[in-house]
Amino acid sequence: MSASKNDRKFKHLISIDELSKDDILYILDRAAEFEDVAKGKKVSKVLEGRILANLFFEPSTRTRMSFEAAMKRLGGCVINMTDTEISSVAKGESLADTIRVVSNYVDVIVLRHPLEGAAKFASENSKVPIINAGDGAGQHPTQTLLDLYTIQKESRLDGCRIALMGDLKYSRTVHSLIRALTLFRTKIYLVSPPMLRLPDDFIDDLSGDIQEAELEDIIEEIDVLYVTRIQKERFPDEEEYRKVSGSYIITSKTLERARESLIIMHPLPRVNEIGTDVDRLRFARYFEQAFYGVPIRMAILFELLK
Repeated sequence: MSASKNDRKFKHLISIDELSKDDILYILDRAAEFEDVAKGKKVSKVLEGRILANLFFEPSTRTRMSFEAAMKRLGGCVINMTDTEISSVAKGESLADTIRVVSNYVDVIVLRHPLEGAAKFASENSKVPIINAGDGAGQHPTQTLLDLYTIQKESRLDGCRIALMGDLKYSRTVHSLIRALTLFRTKIYLVSPPMLRLPDDFIDDLSGDIQEAELEDIIEEIDVLYVTRIQKERFPDEEEYRKVSGSYIITSKTLERARESLIIMHPLPRVNEIGTDVDRLRFARYFEQAFYGVPIRMAILFELLK
């Protein structure tokens, strides 16, 4: 981990598509090295003197706080813009100008924005690395990396049989994750209400062992059940949201025939798609998954700033 700047694997992190399988495994390995620092068992100052800016144009808890925790655990500092109503954005400042200004103040920018493609646009206007923390229904690459890390730690990555369940149409988390999973020897099941199916043109761009299924037909064979919430904020029509709201709920009864080794993941926040009775079962891994965001984001920050 003493590599020079010329050894960086990437300049920005905009899309999971920018990373090869080897790149992903490299980041997962680096995250494992940072895990004790993330837990506070060791102290590291490798990013001392560096500053991260969180620019969040949409609400966030886990992503923003885990980036902040990661940077501070590595000795760096963080400044936050999480309320655009009290920033120059409220005065009409463009995203390009915001990025040009902020990139003069800091060493790395973490951006969440409601418009797909915003992170790519920001990277074209920034003097410092841009990390995409979610752009509309586009991609969320750091979430994907922590998801892969969770699967590797808690189950298996190569050879994994995973069901992606819920909002597959609008979920940027799913869109990033499924692309990354196709790099590994995985079998992917798509489980969703008809209105929230993964778009056909998205499926056509994928390779690998992917099929649509009903959960009850595959619950006995899957290694990972990845559940997502129905994202009200992504629906152009609230009436369409109401038609599918509450259409699937995982409870302890749902899991009666599940493999003992099954793990259940969720990018959070959850609404009611996983019952709280599941939290105490051996299957639940979503809170561990949230923690793994810290060492993964440490690895990414280190790679961009070393």
